[in-house]
Amino acid sequence: MTAAIHRITHIAFVLPNLAGGGAERVALHIARRLVELGHRVDFVLMEATGQLLERLPPEIRVVDLKAARIRNAVCPLVRYLRCERPDVVQARMWPVTIAAIVAKLIARSSARLIVSDHTQLSLHYGGSRSAMHALKWSVRLFYPLADVRVVVSHGAAADLARLSGVSLDQFQVIYNPLPQTEVNPELASEPAWGGVGDRIIAIGNLKAEKNHKLLIDAFARLRRGREARLMIVGEGALREELLELAEQLGVAEDVVLSGFVLDPQRLLTSADLFVLSSDYEGFGNVLIEAMHAGVPVVSTDCPSGPAEILQGGKYGPLVPCNDPASLADAMKTALQSPVSGHVLRSRAEEISGSAAIDRYVALLTNGTSK
Repeated sequence: MTAAIHRITHIAFVLPNLAGGGAERVALHIARRLVELGHRVDFVLMEATGQLLERLPPEIRVVDLKAARIRNAVCPLVRYLRCERPDVVQARMWPVTIAAIVAKLIARSSARLIVSDHTQLSLHYGGSRSAMHALKWSVRLFYPLADVRVVVSHGAAADLARLSGVSLDQFQVIYNPLPQTEVNPELASEPAWGGVGDRIIAIGNLKAEKNHKLLIDAFARLRRGREARLMIVGEGALREELLELAEQLGVAEDVVLSGFVLDPQRLLTSADLFVLSSDYEGFGNVLIEAMHAGVPVVSTDCPSGPAEILQGGKYGPLVPCNDPASLADAMKTALQSPVSGHVLRSRAEEISGSAAIDRYVALLTNGTSK
């Protein structure tokens, strides 16, 4: 019997850059799997910059559009579509998604176009009336022209549907597939923290929506009754404000701002507790990463991913946003009565493991995620 011919699909991921954010890491994980399966993959970047560039397999080609602004990306993207003729285009993060839709129309490309969004867009852009107006109308006018619209959580999908007026059933929810790397138990003994006591970790850019001020406030309350250290992994504009707050609350010696770490697995594995203190998330990749490492987690019950990941608190406490006392109490409870690492790892695999990446691969190569 003649073996079935494996069809090679040419897939283009369109992103702003390859900074070390969640959407970029997920795209890289999916792309690696596609390469393993023999598909041809391009990363088409508005600007070929970012910490994750060095993590790209050599089989993945980088196309630099050299476009500092969205409006400058359309023409070079049209040229790419006409010359390279990819089978599938996967554009990530509004307004890059809009540029990809417009470029496909102008190029008259036959590529199947999949757009995906990774956060609560109404909250992310809620501080700007002009951005909200552009978001609302561009999604309403152009998203129906994409072949598939993917959102990373049910809450984020409902938010985008409500904002744009596009029917909820026009969006597919696929939880972010994340690499399930082997956890090295020897990493837990590495002296990365200094000091003694409970080791509490958070991972995220130092920006307002991650609300690390809330976390430091809650940590200071927890610190009054026990020895503990807090490490925040990430970099950003609020670094000095966070250091000043730690000083004001008397915990500066026990709060470490490590800066950006490309692969924080060693630090995660050595922690006793992971805390997400965000005002909003699209999904919450870092929760999954901590759970896969077997580390107990606590999160604010923010829109929209954490409640879905933790199944309403079954796999870790959920607390109201902007409530440092409740967060401190939840942290204490999680340290005293942690959910087992086996249970957490099983949940991480269930929600973001092989089934999730198989859905994405099927969507990109076969046209269906079922």
